[in-house]
Amino acid sequence: MERMPRWADVLLVPLISLILAAAISAIVILAIGENPWNALKIMVTGALGSSYAWGYTLYYATNFIFTGLAVALANHARLFNIGGDGQATVGGLGVALIALYLPWPHWTLALLAAIVASAAFGAAWAAIPAYLQAKRGSHIVITTIMFNYIAYALLTYLLTGPMKPSGTMETATAPFPEGTHIPSFRDLFSHGETILFRGTPANVTFFVAVLACVLVWMLIWKTRLGYEIRAFGFSEGAARYAGIGSTKIIVVTMLLSGALAGLMAINNTLGEAERLILNAVEGAGFIGIAVALMGRSHPLGVFLAAVLFGFLYQGGAELSLSTSIPREMVVVIQALVIMFTGALDNMVRMPVERLFANRRARGTPVAPLAGPTAERAPDRAAPPSTPTTAE
Repeated sequence: MERMPRWADVLLVPLISLILAAAISAIVILAIGENPWNALKIMVTGALGSSYAWGYTLYYATNFIFTGLAVALANHARLFNIGGDGQATVGGLGVALIALYLPWPHWTLALLAAIVASAAFGAAWAAIPAYLQAKRGSHIVITTIMFNYIAYALLTYLLTGPMKPSGTMETATAPFPEGTHIPSFRDLFSHGETILFRGTPANVTFFVAVLACVLVWMLIWKTRLGYEIRAFGFSEGAARYAGIGSTKIIVVTMLLSGALAGLMAINNTLGEAERLILNAVEGAGFIGIAVALMGRSHPLGVFLAAVLFGFLYQGGAELSLSTSIPREMVVVIQALVIMFTGALDNMVRMPVERLFANRRARGTPVAPLAGPTAERAPDRAAPPSTPTTAE
């Protein structure tokens, strides 16, 4: 029997952790001489108070959805992909190559090609660490983080050499042609004299990210491959005994994880910058780790956590502009959220588990949550069923 319902694991435990992080953040803000309530109002208004605010919040959230899904998918196979930054960086290279060197009559075709190219380049960058883990036993954490720095060095070389336009000092490619420009939220939602999302980088990639959440959920809980990934993550030995090849699962999972991280490049390279620039990823691969932890590696949880971190990024920027609170304070708040949802997870989880255990002991039914969050992997603690014989 599970210790608590799936909905409590995905929603309730992270919510309590978030409340605790907010309480500690309020104390820190009070200690530096600022009003926590005013700081909260500025953050909420700055991140959610207008279409401009929402545009930036959803732009950041789109990046974090892709990197969060990349980490979450790998987590189901007990693989810790810490190379999202490098995979997204190389994914941007794939986007730039198809945008600069192929003619595109319409943005829809360019978007489809960018999806394929970014996913393929991101997967390719994850392939070598995956092979080294599967065949040589090299730890995936070490190899993926090393490949981050190799990706940075490769992009620096290309943007200061072969892909740098003549007559410019910028470490960036030439602007992409008009036919590759995908619609922004302003293009999509403005009508007549009403201009929404003015000056924001949010674009149609957000809907690609939402679709990615749905597809990852279907993969993990509705396909044979997803079952094999989860079984391998629960017990590698049992999975091998059942005929599930460890090499196949490690390589395929890491390829899919790298592809998801690479897809982030559509948002910041094709959608926002409309050219390939240095440092476009801005650490989103590492934020994806926190997003996956807070979202319990479930696509719905990843989506909600990504929006939360988008809120923190945009609201924190407004907070540092409107008050004397430094920008580093936002990093402290993010660190507190990560600490409570990651390192101190059991501090929240164990009391919640005891609460539901006590309710079951008293005979109080615990209703499951309908929808995708009701899906869960087989419980490792449950013994296999055995046939009964008649007396």
